[in-house]
Amino acid sequence: MKLEQAAKQLEALGNPTRLNLYRALVRAGEAGRPVGYLQETLGIAASTLSHHLHRLILTGLVTQERQATTLICRANYP
Repeated sequence: MKLEQAAKQLEALGNPTRLNLYRALVRAGEAGRPVGYLQETLGIAASTLSHHLHRLILTGLVTQERQATTLICRANYP
């Protein structure tokens, strides 16, 4: 792993909301969790969740997959 990429990932996880979000996805395993479930679990607004998910996706920590009308988020382990 490159040092710069690792630094960006650690910076993203430095936010308490993003860390809680990532922890929930790690606990979910490979099945992941729907965005709606994450919003309910964390108790945050949809726009706030979207912002934090976007940051985790940009740093490579999270992936998203659309299944019909549902967005499934997963921790990106590699």
